[in-house]
Amino acid sequence: MTSRKLFLALTVLLAAGVAMAGDLPRLPVPLKLPQSGQSPGVVTFTHESHVDAAKPRCVACHPKQFSILGRSAAKRTRVVTHAAMEKGEMCGACHGKSAFNFDDCSTCHAM
Repeated sequence: MTSRKLFLALTVLLAAGVAMAGDLPRLPVPLKLPQSGQSPGVVTFTHESHVDAAKPRCVACHPKQFSILGRSAAKRTRVVTHAAMEKGEMCGACHGKSAFNFDDCSTCHAM
């Protein structure tokens, strides 16, 4: 009888783990990007608006466009500029091509 209870307990735990896995993965918190002097306002990047939380493809942007290793506020010196985006760098790898264009500043910039 003890092995039966153990099997039942493990089955319940496994089912609970599978149910909780639906909430995974947890995406990183919103990230305020460094600004240039020409920026009309702060840009806050959110993973939720850029990936399917149920099936994130982190490798679409990491590490090619944006590094994720050793990231800290002190090391975040690369400023995203419109000139770079228009060349297809950084955000411009998708925006202006497969994602919305740069026509409306308020789409990204908090004014």
